Amino acid sequence: MSRSLNALYGWLLLLPAIVLLAAFTHYPALATLWHSFFSTPKGARPARFVGLDNYAVMRDDPVFWQSLWNNLWFALGTIPTSIGIALIMALWVNRNLRGRGFLRMAYFTPTVLPMVAVANIWLFFYTPQYGLIAQVMQLFGSPGPNWLGSRETALPALMLVTVWKEAGFFMIFYLAALQTVSPSLREAAMLEGASRWQYFRRILWPLLMPTTLFVLINALINAFRLVDHVVVMTRGGPDNASTLLLYYIYQVGFSFWDTAYAATLTVVLLVVLALTALVKFRWLDRRTHYQ
Repeated sequence: MSRSLNALYGWLLLLPAIVLLAAFTHYPALATLWHSFFSTPKGARPARFVGLDNYAVMRDDPVFWQSLWNNLWFALGTIPTSIGIALIMALWVNRNLRGRGFLRMAYFTPTVLPMVAVANIWLFFYTPQYGLIAQVMQLFGSPGPNWLGSRETALPALMLVTVWKEAGFFMIFYLAALQTVSPSLREAAMLEGASRWQYFRRILWPLLMPTTLFVLINALINAFRLVDHVVVMTRGGPDNASTLLLYYIYQVGFSFWDTAYAATLTVVLLVVLALTALVKFRWLDRRTHYQ
């Protein structure tokens, strides 16, 4: 088979994936960018070109800046915590323990639960006076705060739910990576007098960097696409203290029916995700050791 036929065969194999990627990823992104330069059509009035007016409105929108700030804090609080707990759980259940299969199942169970179901479970936990957390705190003589009704605790409460659900999911990737590491590496390190921390820091952690890079990107995307928990538990309150960027886009697009401004907000979300992913790939990929 000639080189040209080989190339044609390869492109034909890639064609279904290219079509799906273009139809459901690239085209919607470009269409969103295009619509952000137009006004929202209403009734018989068609959309008209407004240039950067929507971006000017966004610049002066305090709710947008609040939601963006909330999302940055949300990502900062959930991503390292989820990854750290996932790595600890993976190291624990990778050992030769009794009941290891049960532990793995218990750690992974929150991941398979539907997002809305998880939100309702934790909504019961956080309920003042009657919730599980309030009942436990009453045993110690404290009524406990209104977790979802206070500006100071609403966002941290959502962070805790997210960490609880995502840590088991990330654990699976670390567990799979740990099982590909040859035991002879640890034996050789122990013979050389390395401690457990030195083995982890100098040998195991560098070998886990490809998995960490993958998990970081997924955790970042999850942090900026969370909307289910917000809808069920807080609806962005109180006073937008738990409003995340995607929930605000949902509000603008489907509650206020301002599709043009929602497209503008979506463009900002895509840019933030793209820039962050680019920085992570360029910075972490240089420090990643591939087997």
